[in-house]
Formats: sequence, C-alpha cells, structure tokens
Amino acid sequence: MNTPPRAIIKSFPLGPFATNTYIVHHEGFTDCWIIDPSFGPAPAIAYIKQHNLVPQAIVLTHAHIDHIAGIADVQKALGPLPVLLHEAERTWLQDPELNLSNDFGQPLILPAPTQLLTSNQTLSLSNQPWQLFHTPGHTPGSITLYHAPTSAAISGDVLFAGSIGRADFPGSDFNTLAHSIRTHLYTLPDATTIHPGHGPTTTIATEKRSNPYVRP
Repeated sequence: MNTPPRAIIKSFPLGPFATNTYIVHHEGFTDCWIIDPSFGPAPAIAYIKQHNLVPQAIVLTHAHIDHIAGIADVQKALGPLPVLLHEAERTWLQDPELNLSNDFGQPLILPAPTQLLTSNQTLSLSNQPWQLFHTPGHTPGSITLYHAPTSAAISGDVLFAGSIGRADFPGSDFNTLAHSIRTHLYTLPDATTIHPGHGPTTTIATEKRSNPYVRP
C-alpha cells in the first residue's frame, strides 16, 4: 500500500499580530493552498515562487482582518485565486465591522468569497483529503483543517499553545468555542500537531493536559 504524501505546512508570522499565514503542500506535489494571508504576505509569496508551487486557493479559517488583509496582494502577485470561507461568514469580507478592520482605522471591503464552505466537508489538495471541521466560537464560521496521515490540524484562532481564541468579538461565544474544542479537537489523536493562527505549534496531548481555559 502506498504511503500518503505528508503535508508540508510552512508558517509565516506576519503583521502586527504575528498572524500565521500558512503555505500548505504535499511532498512530491506542487499544488498548494494559501491559508489566512495576513498583512505583508511577500515572504509567503516568495516561498511559493522559490519552490515552484502552484496555488490552488486561498483558504480562510475565519474572516478577521489579520487573516484576510493580504488577499489582494496575493491575488495581485499570483492571479485571481478562489477564496474559500465558511458559509456562516459569507458577508464578512464586505463588512468592516464584522471583519474588525474598522477597529484599526483601515476599513477593508473585499469581494465576496468564491466558494462557501459547509460544516464537516472534505477538501482535496493533490488528491489528498483534508477534513474540514466547523469549529465556531471565536467566530461563527471558524474552521479547522485536519490531515490524518500527517497527524496535523490547522486551527486558526480556535486553539493555541496554552490558550484559546478570544470570545469577546461580535459573533463570539465562549461556551460555543469550548464545545468546538472538546468535540472536534480534543477527540483527535493525542499526537496530532496543532498549527494555530498565532504562536507556536502544540499537540492535542499537551492541550488536553495543560490548557487552562478548556479542559477535556
């Protein structure tokens, strides 16, 4: 039986909040995703060009300003890539209040997403299945992407190393967030590596054992 190609998940902490923009591709393949392009995405764009990768889509874990600010720059450099966002945030790219850009004095209005994601569907990159979990709480449409053969999950601002996403923004709710973490993340294998929207990677085992905000 052939071993599935491992996912390569390259992080670029960008902008004033050191938001992790990720370039995701698989060993031996050139197709890639750009996940959460933040302010000043030039380093991520350079990585794509350096490795001769072929972008397939911009995938958003949610639509807050620091996770969407680089969309226009990425599309200018790499072409009109489709933008994927959960259906619960279908209007957020065009709403500076909901995407929080008004709070920073930089109202950002972007085109509507190209594709609306639904709960618990599967996405494909280089014929590799990535399971999509709808993990609301930080925002109504927050998602987590999970590649089982690599034991890796990209969690956006749902779960961090030793912390969780804020629940005091429009559409946020702590109880919903805690439920998402317990239901969709803490049920993953303990060895699963979490690649969060901010900060370093962690593992499910570590967070179940020591995260002070959400216990199993």
